[in-house]
Amino acid sequence: MPNRPYIFYELTNSICSTCLRKVEAKVIFEDGKVYLVKHCLQHGREKVLISTDIDYYKKCRTFIKPSEMPYRWNTPIKYGCPYDCGLCPDHEQHSCLTLVEVTDQCNLACPICYAESSPKRQTYRSLETIEKMLDAIVANEREADIVQISGGEPTIHPQFFDILDLAKSKPIKHIMVNTNGLRIANDKKFVERLATYMPGFEIYLQFDSFEEKALLELRGVDLRDVRQKAIDNLNEYNISTTLVVTLKKGLNDHEIGNIIDYGLKQRAVRGVTFQPIQAAGRLEAYQPETDRLTLSEVREGIIQQSGVFSEKDIIPVPCHPDCLAMGYALKMDGKVIPLTGMMDPNVLLEGERNTIVFEQDESLKGRVFDLFSLNQTPQSSAIQLKDLLCCLPKVAPTENIGYENVFRVIIMQFLDAYDFDVRSVKKSCVHIAHPDGRIIPFDTFNLFYRDDKEKRLNEIRAEMEGTSNGSVGTKS
Repeated sequence: MPNRPYIFYELTNSICSTCLRKVEAKVIFEDGKVYLVKHCLQHGREKVLISTDIDYYKKCRTFIKPSEMPYRWNTPIKYGCPYDCGLCPDHEQHSCLTLVEVTDQCNLACPICYAESSPKRQTYRSLETIEKMLDAIVANEREADIVQISGGEPTIHPQFFDILDLAKSKPIKHIMVNTNGLRIANDKKFVERLATYMPGFEIYLQFDSFEEKALLELRGVDLRDVRQKAIDNLNEYNISTTLVVTLKKGLNDHEIGNIIDYGLKQRAVRGVTFQPIQAAGRLEAYQPETDRLTLSEVREGIIQQSGVFSEKDIIPVPCHPDCLAMGYALKMDGKVIPLTGMMDPNVLLEGERNTIVFEQDESLKGRVFDLFSLNQTPQSSAIQLKDLLCCLPKVAPTENIGYENVFRVIIMQFLDAYDFDVRSVKKSCVHIAHPDGRIIPFDTFNLFYRDDKEKRLNEIRAEMEGTSNGSVGTKS
Protein backbone atom coordinates (compact mmCIF):
# COMPACT_ATOMS: atom_id res chain seq x y z
CA MET A 1 0.00 0.00 0.00
CA PRO A 2 1.25 3.55 -0.62
CA ASN A 3 2.92 5.35 2.28
CA ARG A 4 2.68 8.96 3.33
CA PRO A 5 5.95 10.88 2.70
CA TYR A 6 5.94 11.94 6.35
CA ILE A 7 5.32 10.63 9.87
CA PHE A 8 2.22 11.89 11.65
CA TYR A 9 3.37 12.67 15.19
CA GLU A 10 0.56 14.43 17.06
CA LEU A 11 -2.63 16.46 16.75
CA THR A 12 -3.20 19.95 18.12
CA ASN A 13 -5.24 23.10 17.47
CA SER A 14 -3.99 26.18 15.67
CA ILE A 15 -5.55 29.20 13.93
CA CYS A 16 -5.86 30.19 10.29
CA SER A 17 -3.26 32.89 9.62
CA THR A 18 -5.78 34.80 7.48
CA CYS A 19 -9.05 34.79 9.42
CA LEU A 20 -7.71 33.78 12.87
CA ARG A 21 -10.42 31.15 13.36
CA LYS A 22 -9.40 28.04 15.27
CA VAL A 23 -8.49 25.07 13.05
CA GLU A 24 -7.26 21.54 13.67
CA ALA A 25 -3.56 20.96 12.96
CA LYS A 26 -1.25 17.99 12.51
CA VAL A 27 2.38 17.91 13.58
CA ILE A 28 4.38 15.89 11.07
CA PHE A 29 8.01 14.81 10.60
CA GLU A 30 9.22 15.16 7.02
CA ASP A 31 12.75 15.30 5.56
CA GLY A 32 14.27 15.61 9.02
CA LYS A 33 12.12 18.61 9.97
CA VAL A 34 8.94 19.28 11.93
CA TYR A 35 5.95 20.96 10.29
CA LEU A 36 2.53 22.15 11.41
CA VAL A 37 -0.10 21.34 8.80
CA LYS A 38 -3.55 22.92 9.08
CA HIS A 39 -6.60 23.48 6.92
CA CYS A 40 -9.13 26.32 7.05
CA LEU A 41 -12.51 25.79 5.44
CA GLN A 42 -12.34 29.22 3.78
CA HIS A 43 -8.62 29.81 3.23
CA GLY A 44 -7.24 26.37 2.58
CA ARG A 45 -4.14 24.47 3.62
CA GLU A 46 -1.07 25.86 5.37
CA LYS A 47 2.22 24.12 6.05
CA VAL A 48 4.53 25.80 8.56
CA LEU A 49 8.09 24.92 9.54
CA ILE A 50 8.31 24.73 13.34
CA SER A 51 11.59 22.88 13.98
CA THR A 52 14.66 21.65 12.12
CA ASP A 53 15.59 19.16 14.84
CA ILE A 54 13.19 16.25 15.41
CA ASP A 55 15.10 14.89 18.41
CA TYR A 56 15.11 18.26 20.19
CA TYR A 57 11.40 18.71 19.39
CA LYS A 58 10.68 15.35 21.04
CA LYS A 59 12.84 16.29 24.01
CA CYS A 60 10.72 19.39 24.58
CA ARG A 61 7.65 17.16 24.77
CA THR A 62 9.10 15.29 27.75
CA PHE A 63 10.87 18.22 29.43
CA ILE A 64 7.80 19.45 31.30
CA LYS A 65 7.24 20.12 34.98
CA PRO A 66 3.96 20.54 36.86
CA SER A 67 2.25 23.81 36.02
CA GLU A 68 2.71 26.66 38.49
CA MET A 69 -0.43 28.73 38.76
CA PRO A 70 -1.11 32.40 39.52
CA TYR A 71 -3.00 33.14 42.72
CA ARG A 72 -6.07 34.40 40.85
CA TRP A 73 -7.69 34.27 37.41
CA ASN A 74 -8.56 37.36 35.39
CA THR A 75 -11.24 36.08 32.98
CA PRO A 76 -13.64 33.10 32.87
CA ILE A 77 -13.57 30.27 30.33
CA LYS A 78 -16.24 30.85 27.70
CA TYR A 79 -14.99 30.64 24.10
CA GLY A 80 -11.91 28.51 24.65
CA CYS A 81 -8.21 29.24 24.07
CA PRO A 82 -7.08 31.64 22.62
CA TYR A 83 -10.29 33.67 22.80
CA ASP A 84 -10.61 34.04 26.60
CA CYS A 85 -7.36 35.77 27.62
CA GLY A 86 -6.54 36.21 30.24
CA LEU A 87 -5.31 34.65 32.37
CA CYS A 88 -8.24 32.26 32.34
CA PRO A 89 -8.43 29.08 34.46
CA ASP A 90 -7.50 26.99 31.41
CA HIS A 91 -4.01 28.54 31.25
CA GLU A 92 -1.15 26.36 32.52
CA GLN A 93 1.55 28.74 33.75
CA HIS A 94 1.93 31.79 35.94
CA SER A 95 3.86 34.87 34.75
CA CYS A 96 7.61 34.30 34.79
CA LEU A 97 8.00 37.67 33.05
CA THR A 98 5.33 40.36 32.67
CA LEU A 99 5.63 43.41 30.41
CA VAL A 100 4.16 46.77 31.34
CA GLU A 101 3.93 48.97 28.26
CA VAL A 102 4.06 52.55 29.51
CA THR A 103 3.89 54.37 26.15
CA ASP A 104 3.14 53.78 22.47
CA GLN A 105 5.56 56.48 21.43
CA CYS A 106 9.07 55.63 20.26
CA ASN A 107 12.06 57.58 18.95
CA LEU A 108 12.48 54.96 16.22
CA ALA A 109 10.06 53.47 13.68
CA CYS A 110 11.47 49.95 13.36
CA PRO A 111 10.12 48.02 10.35
CA ILE A 112 9.74 44.89 12.50
CA CYS A 113 8.02 46.44 15.55
CA TYR A 114 5.29 44.09 16.83
CA ALA A 115 3.71 46.99 18.73
CA GLU A 116 3.75 49.32 15.69
CA SER A 117 5.24 52.09 17.86
CA SER A 118 6.66 55.23 16.28
CA PRO A 119 7.37 58.94 16.90
CA LYS A 120 3.89 59.68 15.51
CA ARG A 121 2.11 57.83 18.29
CA GLN A 122 1.84 60.18 21.25
CA THR A 123 0.09 58.00 23.82
CA TYR A 124 1.58 57.84 27.33
CA ARG A 125 0.01 55.87 30.16
CA SER A 126 -0.54 57.81 33.34
CA LEU A 127 1.21 56.90 36.56
CA GLU A 128 -2.18 55.96 38.00
CA THR A 129 -2.85 53.51 35.14
CA ILE A 130 0.65 52.05 35.41
CA GLU A 131 0.18 51.48 39.14
CA LYS A 132 -3.07 49.61 38.43
CA MET A 133 -1.20 47.41 35.95
CA LEU A 134 1.57 46.70 38.47
CA ASP A 135 -1.02 45.96 41.16
CA ALA A 136 -2.75 43.50 38.82
CA ILE A 137 0.56 41.67 38.36
CA VAL A 138 1.13 41.55 42.11
CA ALA A 139 -2.43 40.33 42.72
CA ASN A 140 -1.75 37.44 40.34
CA GLU A 141 1.75 36.65 41.61
CA ARG A 142 1.96 38.06 45.16
CA GLU A 143 5.69 38.46 44.54
CA ALA A 144 6.36 38.90 40.83
CA ASP A 145 9.45 37.26 39.37
CA ILE A 146 10.31 39.76 36.61
CA VAL A 147 8.51 42.90 35.49
CA GLN A 148 9.76 44.51 32.31
CA ILE A 149 9.05 48.20 31.75
CA SER A 150 8.47 48.45 28.01
CA GLY A 151 6.81 50.48 25.28
CA GLY A 152 7.22 51.99 22.72
CA GLU A 153 10.42 53.40 24.13
CA PRO A 154 9.91 53.63 27.91
CA THR A 155 12.88 55.92 28.61
CA ILE A 156 11.14 58.84 26.85
CA HIS A 157 8.11 58.69 29.15
CA PRO A 158 8.01 62.08 30.98
CA GLN A 159 7.60 60.27 34.33
CA PHE A 160 10.09 57.48 33.64
CA PHE A 161 11.87 57.59 36.99
CA ASP A 162 8.57 57.90 38.84
CA ILE A 163 7.60 54.64 37.13
CA LEU A 164 10.81 52.96 38.32
CA ASP A 165 10.26 54.26 41.85
CA LEU A 166 6.73 52.89 41.76
CA ALA A 167 7.88 49.48 40.52
CA LYS A 168 10.61 49.38 43.17
CA SER A 169 7.99 49.99 45.86
CA LYS A 170 6.09 46.84 44.85
CA PRO A 171 6.92 43.20 45.74
CA ILE A 172 8.83 42.54 42.51
CA LYS A 173 12.07 40.54 42.53
CA HIS A 174 13.64 41.84 39.34
CA ILE A 175 12.90 44.92 37.22
CA MET A 176 13.98 45.23 33.59
CA VAL A 177 13.83 48.19 31.22
CA ASN A 178 13.33 47.23 27.57
CA THR A 179 15.10 49.94 25.54
CA ASN A 180 16.66 50.77 22.18
CA GLY A 181 19.50 52.48 24.06
CA LEU A 182 19.33 55.92 22.43
CA ARG A 183 18.94 57.81 25.70
CA ILE A 184 21.47 55.60 27.45
CA ALA A 185 23.99 56.37 24.70
CA ASN A 186 23.45 60.12 24.75
CA ASP A 187 22.66 61.07 28.36
CA LYS A 188 25.35 60.22 30.94
CA LYS A 189 23.35 61.76 33.81
CA PHE A 190 20.44 59.49 32.91
CA VAL A 191 22.71 56.42 33.11
CA GLU A 192 24.15 57.58 36.43
CA ARG A 193 20.66 57.72 37.87
CA LEU A 194 19.77 54.31 36.43
CA ALA A 195 22.64 52.84 38.44
CA THR A 196 20.92 53.85 41.68
CA TYR A 197 18.22 51.23 41.05
CA MET A 198 20.70 48.36 41.35
CA PRO A 199 20.51 45.58 42.51
CA GLY A 200 17.48 43.73 41.19
CA PHE A 201 17.52 45.96 38.12
CA GLU A 202 18.55 45.24 34.54
CA ILE A 203 18.68 46.87 31.12
CA TYR A 204 17.19 44.81 28.28
CA LEU A 205 19.13 46.39 25.42
CA GLN A 206 18.18 46.00 21.77
CA PHE A 207 21.34 44.70 20.04
CA ASP A 208 20.62 43.07 16.71
CA SER A 209 23.74 43.25 14.56
CA PHE A 210 27.21 44.64 13.87
CA GLU A 211 26.29 45.20 10.22
CA GLU A 212 24.72 48.27 8.66
CA LYS A 213 22.58 46.32 6.19
CA ALA A 214 20.89 44.25 8.90
CA LEU A 215 20.24 47.25 11.13
CA LEU A 216 18.70 49.22 8.28
CA GLU A 217 16.34 46.35 7.49
CA LEU A 218 15.41 45.62 11.10
CA ARG A 219 15.47 49.12 12.64
CA GLY A 220 15.43 51.52 9.71
CA VAL A 221 18.64 53.24 10.84
CA ASP A 222 22.32 52.36 11.39
CA LEU A 223 22.65 52.10 15.17
CA ARG A 224 26.20 50.76 15.48
CA ASP A 225 27.67 53.87 17.10
CA VAL A 226 24.64 54.28 19.35
CA ARG A 227 24.94 50.70 20.58
CA GLN A 228 28.62 51.04 21.39
CA LYS A 229 28.12 54.32 23.26
CA ALA A 230 25.29 52.72 25.25
CA ILE A 231 27.46 49.73 26.15
CA ASP A 232 30.35 52.00 27.15
CA ASN A 233 28.09 53.93 29.53
CA LEU A 234 26.54 50.76 30.98
CA ASN A 235 30.00 49.27 31.47
CA GLU A 236 31.19 52.41 33.26
CA TYR A 237 28.42 52.10 35.86
CA ASN A 238 28.32 48.29 35.71
CA ILE A 239 24.56 48.23 35.23
CA SER A 240 23.40 44.66 34.63
CA THR A 241 22.52 44.33 30.94
CA THR A 242 21.04 41.70 28.65
CA LEU A 243 21.68 42.07 24.92
CA VAL A 244 18.44 41.34 23.04
CA VAL A 245 18.88 40.14 19.48
CA THR A 246 16.01 39.95 17.01
CA LEU A 247 17.09 37.35 14.45
CA LYS A 248 15.90 37.10 10.87
CA LYS A 249 16.77 34.08 8.76
CA GLY A 250 19.53 34.83 6.26
CA LEU A 251 20.01 38.39 7.56
CA ASN A 252 21.81 38.34 10.91
CA ASP A 253 21.67 34.71 12.10
CA HIS A 254 25.32 34.28 11.07
CA GLU A 255 26.25 36.80 13.83
CA ILE A 256 25.07 34.69 16.78
CA GLY A 257 28.58 33.66 17.81
CA ASN A 258 30.05 37.14 17.36
CA ILE A 259 27.37 38.69 19.56
CA ILE A 260 27.92 36.10 22.32
CA ASP A 261 31.68 36.66 22.14
CA TYR A 262 31.17 40.43 22.32
CA GLY A 263 28.83 40.10 25.30
CA LEU A 264 31.30 37.93 27.19
CA LYS A 265 33.90 40.71 26.96
CA GLN A 266 31.64 43.43 28.38
CA ARG A 267 31.77 44.18 32.09
CA ALA A 268 28.05 44.93 32.40
CA VAL A 269 26.59 42.26 30.11
CA ARG A 270 25.07 39.30 31.95
CA GLY A 271 23.86 37.47 28.86
CA VAL A 272 22.23 37.47 25.45
CA THR A 273 18.60 36.75 24.58
CA PHE A 274 17.90 35.67 21.01
CA GLN A 275 14.39 36.21 19.64
CA PRO A 276 13.57 34.70 16.23
CA ILE A 277 11.48 37.19 14.32
CA GLN A 278 7.71 37.08 14.85
CA ALA A 279 5.20 37.80 12.10
CA ALA A 280 3.37 40.65 13.80
CA GLY A 281 3.00 44.41 13.58
CA ARG A 282 4.62 45.98 10.52
CA LEU A 283 6.52 42.87 9.45
CA GLU A 284 5.81 41.87 5.88
CA ALA A 285 4.36 38.42 5.27
CA TYR A 286 6.76 35.63 4.37
CA GLN A 287 6.60 31.99 3.31
CA PRO A 288 5.99 30.06 6.55
CA GLU A 289 7.14 26.73 5.09
CA THR A 290 10.62 28.00 4.19
CA ASP A 291 11.39 31.46 5.59
CA ARG A 292 10.86 30.96 9.31
CA LEU A 293 13.82 30.97 11.68
CA THR A 294 13.02 28.36 14.31
CA LEU A 295 14.22 27.97 17.88
CA SER A 296 16.10 24.83 16.88
CA GLU A 297 18.06 26.74 14.21
CA VAL A 298 19.02 29.44 16.72
CA ARG A 299 20.10 26.73 19.15
CA GLU A 300 22.24 25.13 16.45
CA GLY A 301 23.73 28.55 15.67
CA ILE A 302 24.74 29.01 19.32
CA ILE A 303 26.33 25.56 19.43
CA GLN A 304 28.22 25.93 16.14
CA GLN A 305 29.23 29.58 16.32
CA SER A 306 29.88 30.42 19.97
CA GLY A 307 32.78 28.12 20.83
CA VAL A 308 31.42 28.08 24.39
CA PHE A 309 28.21 26.08 24.51
CA SER A 310 27.82 22.48 23.37
CA GLU A 311 24.61 20.63 22.58
CA LYS A 312 24.20 19.52 26.19
CA ASP A 313 24.53 23.12 27.41
CA ILE A 314 21.47 24.58 25.61
CA ILE A 315 18.40 22.91 27.04
CA PRO A 316 14.63 23.52 27.21
CA VAL A 317 13.25 25.68 30.01
CA PRO A 318 10.78 23.39 31.82
CA CYS A 319 8.00 25.96 32.33
CA HIS A 320 7.59 26.49 28.54
CA PRO A 321 9.98 24.13 26.71
CA ASP A 322 8.49 24.70 23.25
CA CYS A 323 9.44 28.37 23.20
CA LEU A 324 12.27 28.82 25.72
CA ALA A 325 15.77 27.37 25.81
CA MET A 326 18.70 28.36 28.02
CA GLY A 327 22.36 27.88 28.75
CA TYR A 328 24.48 29.29 31.60
CA ALA A 329 28.19 29.89 31.97
CA LEU A 330 30.58 31.22 34.58
CA LYS A 331 33.03 34.01 33.72
CA MET A 332 36.19 33.85 35.87
CA ASP A 333 39.70 35.20 35.36
CA GLY A 334 39.25 35.54 31.63
CA LYS A 335 37.84 32.01 31.27
CA VAL A 336 34.30 30.97 30.36
CA ILE A 337 33.01 27.73 31.88
CA PRO A 338 29.63 26.40 30.65
CA LEU A 339 27.61 25.14 33.60
CA THR A 340 24.28 23.78 32.38
CA GLY A 341 25.72 20.62 30.85
CA MET A 342 27.34 19.63 34.16
CA MET A 343 24.05 18.58 35.67
CA ASP A 344 21.47 15.92 34.98
CA PRO A 345 18.72 17.76 33.06
CA ASN A 346 16.05 15.80 34.93
CA VAL A 347 17.02 17.68 38.09
CA LEU A 348 15.66 20.84 36.52
CA LEU A 349 12.19 19.36 36.75
CA GLU A 350 12.37 19.02 40.54
CA GLY A 351 12.67 22.69 41.55
CA GLU A 352 9.95 25.12 42.50
CA ARG A 353 9.04 28.40 40.77
CA ASN A 354 11.40 27.70 37.83
CA THR A 355 14.49 27.37 39.99
CA ILE A 356 17.14 24.77 39.24
CA VAL A 357 18.81 22.56 41.80
CA PHE A 358 22.30 21.11 41.59
CA GLU A 359 22.79 17.35 41.56
CA GLN A 360 26.48 16.51 41.76
CA ASP A 361 26.57 16.37 45.57
CA GLU A 362 23.76 14.51 47.33
CA SER A 363 23.92 16.99 50.21
CA LEU A 364 23.08 19.76 47.76
CA LYS A 365 20.29 17.93 45.99
CA GLY A 366 17.04 19.75 46.59
CA ARG A 367 18.77 23.04 47.45
CA VAL A 368 17.60 25.81 45.18
CA PHE A 369 20.32 26.99 42.81
CA ASP A 370 18.97 30.51 42.34
CA LEU A 371 21.85 31.37 40.06
CA PHE A 372 20.15 29.46 37.25
CA SER A 373 16.74 30.96 37.74
CA LEU A 374 15.29 33.61 35.46
CA ASN A 375 14.19 35.37 38.64
CA GLN A 376 17.52 35.40 40.50
CA THR A 377 18.79 38.43 42.34
CA PRO A 378 22.45 39.41 42.65
CA GLN A 379 22.45 38.63 46.38
CA SER A 380 20.94 35.15 46.10
CA SER A 381 23.05 34.12 43.13
CA ALA A 382 26.28 35.17 44.83
CA ILE A 383 25.46 33.20 47.98
CA GLN A 384 24.37 30.05 46.17
CA LEU A 385 27.26 30.15 43.70
CA LYS A 386 29.86 30.36 46.46
CA ASP A 387 28.19 27.39 48.17
CA LEU A 388 28.32 25.30 45.00
CA LEU A 389 31.74 26.16 43.58
CA CYS A 390 33.34 23.25 45.41
CA CYS A 391 31.29 20.91 43.22
CA LEU A 392 32.32 22.40 39.88
CA PRO A 393 35.42 20.99 38.17
CA LYS A 394 38.30 23.35 37.34
CA VAL A 395 36.87 26.12 39.48
CA ALA A 396 38.47 27.18 42.75
CA PRO A 397 36.23 28.70 45.44
CA THR A 398 36.62 32.46 45.85
CA GLU A 399 34.89 35.20 47.79
CA ASN A 400 34.72 37.42 44.70
CA ILE A 401 32.08 35.47 42.77
CA GLY A 402 28.80 37.25 42.21
CA TYR A 403 26.08 38.12 39.73
CA GLU A 404 28.52 39.74 37.29
CA ASN A 405 30.26 36.37 36.85
CA VAL A 406 27.07 34.84 35.49
CA PHE A 407 26.47 34.73 31.74
CA ARG A 408 23.23 33.33 30.39
CA VAL A 409 22.05 32.65 26.85
CA ILE A 410 18.29 32.50 26.31
CA ILE A 411 16.31 31.67 23.19
CA MET A 412 12.84 33.19 23.44
CA GLN A 413 10.49 32.29 20.62
CA PHE A 414 7.07 33.89 20.28
CA LEU A 415 4.16 32.31 18.43
CA ASP A 416 2.41 34.11 15.58
CA ALA A 417 -0.58 33.32 13.38
CA TYR A 418 1.46 30.87 11.30
CA ASP A 419 2.94 28.60 13.99
CA PHE A 420 0.27 29.19 16.64
CA ASP A 421 -0.24 26.06 18.74
CA VAL A 422 -2.99 26.13 21.36
CA ARG A 423 -1.29 23.32 23.29
CA SER A 424 1.90 25.38 23.52
CA VAL A 425 0.38 28.79 24.20
CA LYS A 426 -1.37 27.40 27.27
CA LYS A 427 2.14 27.08 28.79
CA SER A 428 3.22 30.61 27.89
CA CYS A 429 4.94 32.34 30.81
CA VAL A 430 5.80 35.68 29.13
CA HIS A 431 2.78 37.92 29.57
CA ILE A 432 1.63 41.52 29.09
CA ALA A 433 -0.36 43.57 31.60
CA HIS A 434 -3.46 45.06 29.99
CA PRO A 435 -4.59 48.46 31.33
CA ASP A 436 -7.97 46.93 32.25
CA GLY A 437 -6.34 44.50 34.72
CA ARG A 438 -6.03 41.40 32.55
CA ILE A 439 -2.69 39.59 32.28
CA ILE A 440 -2.44 38.24 28.73
CA PRO A 441 0.11 35.89 27.11
CA PHE A 442 2.46 37.81 24.81
CA ASP A 443 1.63 35.62 21.80
CA THR A 444 -2.14 36.06 21.98
CA PHE A 445 -1.89 39.74 22.96
CA ASN A 446 -0.21 40.66 19.66
CA LEU A 447 -2.74 38.66 17.65
CA PHE A 448 -6.02 39.51 19.36
CA TYR A 449 -5.73 42.12 22.11
CA ARG A 450 -3.41 44.91 20.91
CA ASP A 451 -4.94 48.22 19.79
CA ASP A 452 -7.97 47.56 17.56
CA LYS A 453 -7.29 43.84 17.01
CA GLU A 454 -9.93 42.89 19.58
CA LYS A 455 -12.54 43.96 17.00
CA ARG A 456 -11.67 40.88 14.95
CA LEU A 457 -11.71 38.77 18.10
CA ASN A 458 -15.21 40.00 18.89
CA GLU A 459 -16.32 39.01 15.38
CA ILE A 460 -15.02 35.49 15.97
CA ARG A 461 -16.78 35.34 19.33
CA ALA A 462 -20.01 36.49 17.69
CA GLU A 463 -19.67 33.73 15.09
CA MET A 464 -19.20 31.21 17.89
CA GLU A 465 -22.27 32.54 19.66
CA GLY A 466 -24.22 32.21 16.40
CA THR A 467 -23.03 28.65 15.92
CA SER A 468 -24.07 27.73 19.45
CA ASN A 469 -27.52 29.15 18.69
CA GLY A 470 -27.88 26.93 15.63
CA SER A 471 -26.57 29.26 12.91
CA VAL A 472 -23.21 29.30 11.14
CA GLY A 473 -21.09 32.49 10.93
CA THR A 474 -19.82 33.44 7.49
CA LYS A 475 -17.65 36.48 8.12
CA SER A 476 -14.08 36.37 6.81
